[in-house]
Amino acid sequence: MAEVVEFRVPAGSHQTLLVWGLEPDPGLERSLFSAFSKFGPLYSVRAHRNAAVAGPGYYAIIKFYSAGDARRAQRACNGQRLFQESPLKVCVCTKQKAFQQHVLALNSNKCQELANHYLGFNGWSSRIITLQNVSGFDGENEELGETLQKRSVKYLCAVEVTLPHHGVCTRGVALGEVDIENSRDPLKFGTASRRAQKVSVGKALSCAFQKILLVVLENGRVAVEYNPTQEELTDSLTEEELKGLVQVSELSLEQFDLEEEEVLSDLSFDDELPSREVPSN
Repeated sequence: MAEVVEFRVPAGSHQTLLVWGLEPDPGLERSLFSAFSKFGPLYSVRAHRNAAVAGPGYYAIIKFYSAGDARRAQRACNGQRLFQESPLKVCVCTKQKAFQQHVLALNSNKCQELANHYLGFNGWSSRIITLQNVSGFDGENEELGETLQKRSVKYLCAVEVTLPHHGVCTRGVALGEVDIENSRDPLKFGTASRRAQKVSVGKALSCAFQKILLVVLENGRVAVEYNPTQEELTDSLTEEELKGLVQVSELSLEQFDLEEEEVLSDLSFDDELPSREVPSN
């Protein structure tokens, strides 16, 4: 049976394993990741101390992107010792709290990890179409000292993701915003600008991946489906039209403020802005 894998934070109970009977170990999460990632890519591994009434020890919540991978891991690991002396108990979660059903966009780093796993490193590419400062700063007012001490730097970015082997091309547009305490300090302003660029590029890349569905077949092969939202317009515009859209001053920026689980600490500000091209043969 084929399974659809989305570039979103796994929210289904069928993708989540509960592991208990774990012995204390400083590298427990690392050991769990090593053991369970053999069955497929993992979204997260979280180990927790047992409640006092349950006695000493730990339990863990492991989230897979694929429900099929989770089932295989459960069957193979339940009752096995793996990396400790006592056997583990592993089950697929059967209940999911209502608030967990709100699905968030996967952050850009995890989107790239998932794409590399299913499509291969050379199976996709990305490029920045445009990156515009939309902060609305007035340079003349800044020189006169009329700006507020606390401002925010905003960048709007458009990114294109291409899957050449599947004939799919999709775009994402997103807003990155970073607060700055003193916009007249060139060092702080430069750091905030760089960070806002990173955030906008990462969110735009994530937005582009949201329109891609990976269909994993029983034989392990992967098909791709293009699944844009009904109100999506960016993919049908020419590159010049898209650049023009980003530059329109009356544009409502809130529509591009993607709700995702992107974390600033995941971004390295010393690296170049993420852009990948498929190597030429």
